[in-house]
Amino acid sequence: KSGLDPGGAWHAWGMACLKAGNLTSAREKFNRCLKPPMDLNQLNHGSRLVQDVIQYLESTVKPVLITDDDYFATLRELEATLRTRSLSLEVMCEGKIQHNSYYQECLFYLHSYGTNLAIISFYMRHDCMREALLHLLNKESPSEVFIEGIFIPSYESGKLHMLENLLETIDPGLESWGVYLIAACKYLQRKNYYHILYELQQFMKDHVRAAMTCIRFFTHGAKSYTELGGKQMWLLKIKDHLKVYLQEVSRSSGRKKMAFTFRKKMSAADVSRHINTVDLQMEVTKFLHQCESSGASQMTDSSLPTLFGNNNMKMDVACKVILEGKNIEEGFGIAFRVLQDFQLEATEVYSRVAKQLVKQQKYSEIQQLLKCVNESGVAAKNDGDNIILNCLNEFKNIPAEDLDNLIQDMDSDENKIQAYLLCNKLRSAYLVSVRQERARAVQLVQRVRQLADSSGDHVVTAICAQWL
Repeated sequence: KSGLDPGGAWHAWGMACLKAGNLTSAREKFNRCLKPPMDLNQLNHGSRLVQDVIQYLESTVKPVLITDDDYFATLRELEATLRTRSLSLEVMCEGKIQHNSYYQECLFYLHSYGTNLAIISFYMRHDCMREALLHLLNKESPSEVFIEGIFIPSYESGKLHMLENLLETIDPGLESWGVYLIAACKYLQRKNYYHILYELQQFMKDHVRAAMTCIRFFTHGAKSYTELGGKQMWLLKIKDHLKVYLQEVSRSSGRKKMAFTFRKKMSAADVSRHINTVDLQMEVTKFLHQCESSGASQMTDSSLPTLFGNNNMKMDVACKVILEGKNIEEGFGIAFRVLQDFQLEATEVYSRVAKQLVKQQKYSEIQQLLKCVNESGVAAKNDGDNIILNCLNEFKNIPAEDLDNLIQDMDSDENKIQAYLLCNKLRSAYLVSVRQERARAVQLVQRVRQLADSSGDHVVTAICAQWL
């Protein structure tokens, strides 16, 4: 008569019927006020009214006591509970609690008015993981429902292995679970739960992604190569995963199609290349670990480069290896292999090293570097000259004797003249210029005279004028 919503009254009446134990009448009353959700896959447990009903019913689930001496009844109750808990996974939910009418009533309300997440969460609360998984699969629920309803509760309660066993029991190839497992991996990565992620990837036999997680374990948080030296087991694990993947690929190559649709794929050539990278990183790690232990290490970089980074980081590794040995020659071989394997710009790396040596005032080692570069067998004609010129562009305060030694080591007279002009050694530039073929010599001497004029060096100006 007053036009008020009767839903509250029906709900209160239904709850009263429940508390009185009149389950049939309660269903009839709730039918007038409860509605199924618009979207069964929404990430909540349904309406508050439905949750109240389930909460009450769950709090009322009690073992059915046999009319007998209380002491023996309690023992039987305990024995039944233990038997229920220890049932095999295949016959889960066959215990007495599942035969309880209140439990069946919960399922009625959940299936009639609850979301898939509510149903799955209910099964999980009552140790019916198998039923939860089958419901998820049958309803083709999205991966978010799997994460919220099954995966998070499983690892938080230490039941990840039980979950893995069930997934495998229901589908030995795991193909039905592919979307859910990949979503779980992404979730763990977002949360930075890398140890659980690695365990899950191993269960999935996703060897390429497991290898990538091992790379993170190896590199993350390390501040020195001494630390990386203690983490080399991860490099071995990376190799193991990649080798197993290669074996699986070769075994399945005879079949029509690989079944591993959700596992990360990689060509055999790429896998072999990554294995070579790991081998080289092991060599770099041992060498730099040894350098740091012996105190030979001079560099104090805050960043710790490895061969698992981009090309710029790989170049940093090559520089570090050359600079941190007892001498240039000791680390040059490993650095040269890094440059060759990753096809890096060698001249840029050598120039970086040379500039670092100038900063450290190790001028004789620059000559040793040039010797190694020339003996490598792949250096271009002017590589050594370019390394020196790059240094002189940045550093003008190299001691005169060391500067002369470096310039004298240059192959091309043209480059020597350019070097002398860079350092404002105009007389030396003039002496090399006049030795050139006549037409070229005239051009060079004229250039020297112009620079001498502008810098006020009257002596060199006069010498050039006289020669011209």
